[in-house]
Amino acid sequence: MSPLIHESDIRFDARDGYQLSGIIIAPDAPKAAVLISSGTGFPKELYRRMARQGAAMGYACLLYDYRGIGGSAPQQMKGFKAEVVDWGRLDFAAALDRAQALAPGKPLYTLGHSVGGHLLGFADNGLAPAAHAIVCAGTGYWGAHERSYLPTALFFWLVYGPACLALTGHIPAGGAWGGMALPRGVFEQWRRWAFKPGYFGDELDALGPHCFDSITAPICDWTFADDTLASRRAAQDLLAIYTASETRLLRLDPGEVGAGKVGHFGAFKPAAQGFWPMPFSWFDQLSREPDPQASSQASSQASGAASKPAP
Repeated sequence: MSPLIHESDIRFDARDGYQLSGIIIAPDAPKAAVLISSGTGFPKELYRRMARQGAAMGYACLLYDYRGIGGSAPQQMKGFKAEVVDWGRLDFAAALDRAQALAPGKPLYTLGHSVGGHLLGFADNGLAPAAHAIVCAGTGYWGAHERSYLPTALFFWLVYGPACLALTGHIPAGGAWGGMALPRGVFEQWRRWAFKPGYFGDELDALGPHCFDSITAPICDWTFADDTLASRRAAQDLLAIYTASETRLLRLDPGEVGAGKVGHFGAFKPAAQGFWPMPFSWFDQLSREPDPQASSQASSQASGAASKPAP
């Protein structure tokens, strides 16, 4: 019998009091909590189906928009101050506390898409989760993308983005960017990192307190062979920043999840619903196998998780 699932819209304070928009999707008696963090420029609603899958498997899920994005955007974007690091230190950290409150005393996990897999070490509570599932996450260094994507990346960084900032003071939604509107500071910090081979890893000491070298919880990165942004190299480079964690990279063919194509964000669309149970099945495996080899064994099984996708 499927559990009764509840959905509710919420607003909650970031670490500095800024109001964030969120959605809770949870069963009556969750066995654990999962914080689902978006990719850059993607609204939390993209991940609603994924969260429903998690809830159907017993997980209380929290979706949220970072400051400047979607339901957490200001009325006037021009002049709005925000950087990617703020998303980690102020927004992700507060959302992690809010997610933990959905299942007190139960395990806490994270599931992050793209930049959602970058924020863990910037949070002051980044050591709290028991494991991290990340999806299509790699560094944004321009030279690590697949060769076919390089002209698009360089056009965005060197032509389109600077032109948008000059004309509007931010990156407008849609257009050649394609995502939701981005604050100036987010684009500028992201672009600076994009021209460093080590991405934000080259600036960690300058960026202030972090726990990237202290996170020991296992991390599994699901990537797809047709994702030209999160290439194998980019994903490996990102995982290398988490020096104390046991990490695993899975490179799936779209057909393995029943999709013709997945790319950088198609994993959360109906065509790829065969993927949705995989991170939650990995969490299940970890909770059942607490020995030191558990994360490795569970990750090996994660790419072939057979749980039925939720509607």
